[in-house]
Amino acid sequence: MPPSSSTLASCLALVFAAGAGATLCYLYLAWWKRQEDEVRSGVLGLIGNTPLVRIASLSEETGCEILAKAEMLNPGGSVKDRVALQVVSEALSEGRLAPGGLITEGTAGSTGVSLAMVAAALGCRCAITMPDDAAIEKATMIQAYGAAVQRVRPVSIVHPDHPVNVARREAVATPGALFADQFENEANYRAHVKTGEEIWRQTGGRLHAFVSGAGTGGTIAGVSRSLKARDPRVRVFLIDPPGSSLFNKVKRGVMYAREEAEGKRLRNPFDTITEGIGINRLTANFNRALVDDAFRGSDREAVEMASYLLRNEGLWVGSSAAMNCVGAVKAARALGPGHVVVTLLCDGGHRHLSKFHNPEYLAQMGLTPVAQGRSLDFVE
Repeated sequence: MPPSSSTLASCLALVFAAGAGATLCYLYLAWWKRQEDEVRSGVLGLIGNTPLVRIASLSEETGCEILAKAEMLNPGGSVKDRVALQVVSEALSEGRLAPGGLITEGTAGSTGVSLAMVAAALGCRCAITMPDDAAIEKATMIQAYGAAVQRVRPVSIVHPDHPVNVARREAVATPGALFADQFENEANYRAHVKTGEEIWRQTGGRLHAFVSGAGTGGTIAGVSRSLKARDPRVRVFLIDPPGSSLFNKVKRGVMYAREEAEGKRLRNPFDTITEGIGINRLTANFNRALVDDAFRGSDREAVEMASYLLRNEGLWVGSSAAMNCVGAVKAARALGPGHVVVTLLCDGGHRHLSKFHNPEYLAQMGLTPVAQGRSLDFVE
């Protein structure tokens, strides 16, 4: 919210009374005080403006300041709240979604939770299609918001029964409905331009790198463009999980993952246990990203990082957030000590209890955490 005319007048007076430096300090403190005291308008008013947290153990072990946006503090519990609000708000204002209409989406889960929450807050209906190998907690949360959930077997995007294609058909068949289309809808990217603005403000523009995984590509696109518009020297790094082609797209200019090689593609492939990041096609949102370099991340690194953050910080994060922190460590090592690296904690661990934070599941996959203490030797 911009300062009122009376506040501006007072500040101008202070310019002459105390000097510009004192005035800017006063303005900053007054603005933040108003944010704390402000009454938000419903649950949707709680979305965004998440705090930036210093991860002490990662910072001290790397010699860099590693900061993370605590996106699990959005009301729906994840970074996808921003996207859901932007997509639905734009559709309503442009008349593409009728008031009280149906919102559909195909998703691994977190966007579905956020859309279900936004739909409930705005009096709309919501129907989510998701793969049946996604963590069951997400489906349960979607249903708790009153949305319908259809779970389908994992198939290629070209298959008619892919969750995205099922959701698109449902919207087409329903008058006044909206297919959210998070992968290709650039409202996703626009939502995260605001995320980048928050990062810039919270760091005072003093950062050297931003690190993120990519699924839809909206986060890394919006944040990268926002930050580089202010300082082109800010480095943007992609962290990519097993089975995803984006690493090779950034490094070599071609979409290719070794799991896709002729004779190696499995009928029911299992590439990674991280949910929400990694993809084998280019999206409209990712095409807008300004990425300088990329790192590979492994399931072992992600699992060990999640355990590390619990052990050393009391931070309980989901799989994509853990992978982002792996990327932050790799970026810190690449840049050297003394730099400021920012990433996102996409969601919390509570929606990953049946898989990523399930000891029995991890044991079956040969991924039981073994690292101890504060050493980051598990990050390759």
